[in-house]
Amino acid sequence: MRDNGCVNGSDDEAGVSPFLSFTRAEWSALAHATPLPLTADDVRRLRGLGDPINLREVDQVFRPLSRLLTLYSDAVGSLHTATSAFLGERESRTPFVIGIAGSVAVGKSTTARLLREMLARWPSSPRVELVTTDGFLLPNAVLEERGLMGRKGFPESYDRRALRSFIADVKSGVPEVTAPVYSHVTYDIVPDEVIAVHHPDILIVEGLNVLQPAAVRTKESPALAVSDYFDASIYVDADEPHVRQWYIDRFLSLRDTAFARPDSYFQGYAQLTDQEATDRASHIWDTINAPNLKRNIEPTRSRATIILRKGRDHAVQSVHMRKL
Repeated sequence: MRDNGCVNGSDDEAGVSPFLSFTRAEWSALAHATPLPLTADDVRRLRGLGDPINLREVDQVFRPLSRLLTLYSDAVGSLHTATSAFLGERESRTPFVIGIAGSVAVGKSTTARLLREMLARWPSSPRVELVTTDGFLLPNAVLEERGLMGRKGFPESYDRRALRSFIADVKSGVPEVTAPVYSHVTYDIVPDEVIAVHHPDILIVEGLNVLQPAAVRTKESPALAVSDYFDASIYVDADEPHVRQWYIDRFLSLRDTAFARPDSYFQGYAQLTDQEATDRASHIWDTINAPNLKRNIEPTRSRATIILRKGRDHAVQSVHMRKL
């Protein structure tokens, strides 16, 4: 374990970091007595396209991570009980909310799915729900009308008010809260379809911009951000050239699978040659995903509770945990 002044090579002004840094081996050793609840078949089912994660990675990285998050959740529950006793109230505990952020193609969706499965195996949190912020993207018709189709995934392409309202209702203990559903095949919101969340023990919220700070407003009209409702957060990190290549590789895989479906928004890409597909994916990355990463996503990394730092092979090389 290191208490140094850098995360991803960036020193702060005082040379002191708010994070504790662990090598993969150091991190893995922290949960030697924690059982591994998943099998190799579970991991294959949960991993995303182009993400080569395996059971060894889950054992060494996600087993201690799930244990730590469970300890955080249990501690918040104990604090709620103590506070309720102090106030003379008997309100039920509200869900523990975890945010997961990171670039397109960095593996945050796989991270979210794995944690949902692992956290649900702990006795204290049998009900774990996962919601992605894709469902809160504005419909394509609205994006077209506002000239934002080329900025899909940027903060302004989301219905941020609806997303904040959703998280606030869940955190307030509303028994059932619904969220819109997004289709990656049609590349749009699915009309009249919702996902219902029923007072979970833990809610995982995964998305590109979930760690964005609140907009500056006047003191008469204070602003709130989605991240204000998080009890813990994770940023999945990697060097931009590596993520760019992962995105291109995933694009080539989708060309032969989802893009080839007759109802796919990207059906025209299914006939591209390898070079044409590589060129097209590179253009999309360089003009949309990279600017969004550099301007909006990466600057929020230091706001996370935990940073998972990946290497070229997609494997987590180090873990950085915010000091309490």
